[in-house]
Amino acid sequence: MYDFCINGGGMVGAALALGLAKQQYRVAIIEPHLPKGFDGSSKPDLRVSAISDASVSLLTSLGAWEYIQAMRVKPYTGLSVWDDPAHRTDFTAQSIDVAQLGFFVENRLLQLGCHQALQAFDNVTWFTGCKVTDITLGNSSVDGSVTSSVDSDVSSAHAATLSLDNGETIYAKWLIGADGAASQVRQAANIGVSGWQYSQQAMGITIEMVNSVDAITWQEFTPDGPKAFLPMFNNYASLVWYDSPDELKRLSTLTAAQLKQAIIDAFPSELLKNGNDFTVIDKATFPLTRAHASRYITDGVILVGDAAHTINPLAGQGVNLGFRDVETLLAVTAEGTDLTSLEFKKRLITSYEKPRQRDNGLMMSAMDGFYGLFSNDIGPIKWLRNQILSVAQQFEPAKREVLKYAIGMREWKF
Repeated sequence: MYDFCINGGGMVGAALALGLAKQQYRVAIIEPHLPKGFDGSSKPDLRVSAISDASVSLLTSLGAWEYIQAMRVKPYTGLSVWDDPAHRTDFTAQSIDVAQLGFFVENRLLQLGCHQALQAFDNVTWFTGCKVTDITLGNSSVDGSVTSSVDSDVSSAHAATLSLDNGETIYAKWLIGADGAASQVRQAANIGVSGWQYSQQAMGITIEMVNSVDAITWQEFTPDGPKAFLPMFNNYASLVWYDSPDELKRLSTLTAAQLKQAIIDAFPSELLKNGNDFTVIDKATFPLTRAHASRYITDGVILVGDAAHTINPLAGQGVNLGFRDVETLLAVTAEGTDLTSLEFKKRLITSYEKPRQRDNGLMMSAMDGFYGLFSNDIGPIKWLRNQILSVAQQFEPAKREVLKYAIGMREWKF
């Protein structure tokens, strides 16, 4: 019998497992596909996240950051946004007296770092290379069957039974869905989702620059969608190109040389600043989706990360919101009450579900508003956003406060 069974050993699921293991709970982790090991000579992955200092603090406290940092990370000290270069806002780490605003890290390395830290815990059991075939919550199975009895050596206090395709069965007091946007756990718990798919998509492009890459990330807004630059280790960088599905489909058919020319034509001159040149290494297109679960907590089930919410990646807040879920949930489990009690479930709802639903929902709406304000060419709106950026550039106190909120140095208050 496990205290918690986590379906999904990705970045958020593995971080949560670390926290629960440190709190001395018995934890099971189901992860069908373990990440490829780290090779320092390899080129960067396409999937990259902007990790805030607040997330770094969490990962450090969990014992994972030392492993992540030992692989490869790219700290960044500046952030610039503009529509017209004449109306530009620049944020710097120096302005708020910090060493960096955050780090760009490949998703796989965040996951690997958490997995390496988990090796120190003998109260964690891994189930890898297998998939969940059936989930039973209480007496109702996800496939519609009914559980009539429980093995005699299993406490009746368990709330979740999971059958795996390798013949094994897992019993747990709580089942945690950390299994992504198409969460199997969320579907098994019959938790509804509201949201939509955006009309635009995004293409991630890995490039290798001839010269070193500045530790500055920037984003230019155009009517067709933003164009973003994310610095990475050594001379590598990641570009994000938002556009219509048809345009990105066309771009995906181009050769590396043709795509390079398309990038030069579409991206701002900032990309080739000081005569720097680049080579296209890899590319991939992914849809943009907003989704928010109606509940994060139900009988025997907890949702975290993308299983509970997906957000427009415009400001790179996705995984940071997931890590905030982890931090908030661990504050509840740290109190150590009976996991099967009604009191514990109530605390999960009041101290985890409600605040995280509110904060995640507000961040989603803020990103949608920001996206709508900057991704169009309507005259009055364009004038308004240029005024906003111009004023923001000149008003240092406001800039500093916005930056502190963005990197997690301040709590969002509405």
